[in-house]
Amino acid sequence: MAQPTYLIVGASLAGAKAAEALRAGGFDGRIVLLGQEQEAPYERPPLSKGYLMGKQDRETIFVHPSQWYTDNAIDLRLGITATALDPSGKTVTVSTGETVGYDKLLLATGASPRRLPVPGADLDGVLYLRSVQDSERIKDTFQHASRIAFVGGGWIGLEVAAAAREAGVESTVLERGELPLCRVLGPQIAQVFADLHREHGVDVRVSAHVSEILDGGGGKAAGVRLADGSVIEADAVVVGIGAAANTALAADAGLQVDIGVVVDAALRTSQPDIYAAGDVASAFHPLLGKHIRVEHWANALHQPEVAARSMLGEHASYDRVPYFFTDQYDLGMEYAGHAEPGSYDDVVIRGDLESREFIAFWLANGRVLAGMNVNIWDVNDAIQRIVRSGGTVERAALADPDVPLDQLIPA
Repeated sequence: MAQPTYLIVGASLAGAKAAEALRAGGFDGRIVLLGQEQEAPYERPPLSKGYLMGKQDRETIFVHPSQWYTDNAIDLRLGITATALDPSGKTVTVSTGETVGYDKLLLATGASPRRLPVPGADLDGVLYLRSVQDSERIKDTFQHASRIAFVGGGWIGLEVAAAAREAGVESTVLERGELPLCRVLGPQIAQVFADLHREHGVDVRVSAHVSEILDGGGGKAAGVRLADGSVIEADAVVVGIGAAANTALAADAGLQVDIGVVVDAALRTSQPDIYAAGDVASAFHPLLGKHIRVEHWANALHQPEVAARSMLGEHASYDRVPYFFTDQYDLGMEYAGHAEPGSYDDVVIRGDLESREFIAFWLANGRVLAGMNVNIWDVNDAIQRIVRSGGTVERAALADPDVPLDQLIPA
């Protein structure tokens, strides 16, 4: 009998970790890993942090050494795009015209940056960050630009703005909302990040609506015009206004798609023998009781093990507490949980906001939905246990640094 073929579309962190988990789980059949980029699978956090700032070598970003794929009999095919999926025939058509058959399929197609829908957005010097080439282009821009405008005050925009300031580049952050990160963190904690950037010389402008990217001649971006008519001159414009899941392949094949490819807790899609993991997956989360799509590194790192186990016929469920981190200037932060706008009714601070050494908790009816530790370390595991418990916590004890976090975990 022919060996079964497990096909992974997306040579990303999620795709590479899924291949690793399949081999670790005892699968000795054929594994085909298709990647749209020419690069072997790599991790994305360094692209806006250490690698962008020149603190990490290129070799450190890759998930595995190149020899690993050969040693583990992974058929890694780079520079190939999946163009069509036929669930009934169990085939994927790729950009070379070839049709690849599969017994089981994992979609790890990730997400793509949202494009800025204004005149001039296609000018040279308008930059986005998703790939290693994008990071290298921005890093090169730091060397010759004296001023950069950042459209969007989310995590990517702020991390890249911090890297620009570290490189000595004059930086302006343009945020549509009342504060950068306000939708994610609420105004009290968002103010901490706005103050941090302003103290490092960033011109943070809020309620700033971009109407046009200015052409300085020769098709090169020269700045930004806002809706109020004001102009921010810049040698380059970095856009970070979110990302959309790459769901076209799945949607065209008739899979259930919402904000991502819809999967259950075992990461199974609406079609038999097709799974999804990482940024593209809108997964049912047993702890939260609803579907969520998480674009952060920890999800792409850990979801593939569950997907692989499901593909191997094991009972598996992904219920990790959502987690992400950021590093900006001298501020390091970890966040655990899931507190959507409007889902919480209280924010409790343990520590000192002004010194930027604190823990923040987002609560609903006394239950901790999420916690964030800023420049305080070795506490995130305890925060995750509090979130996972689902019980109510006394507010005064939560705010008291003298009460150990482990004592706050409801029985």
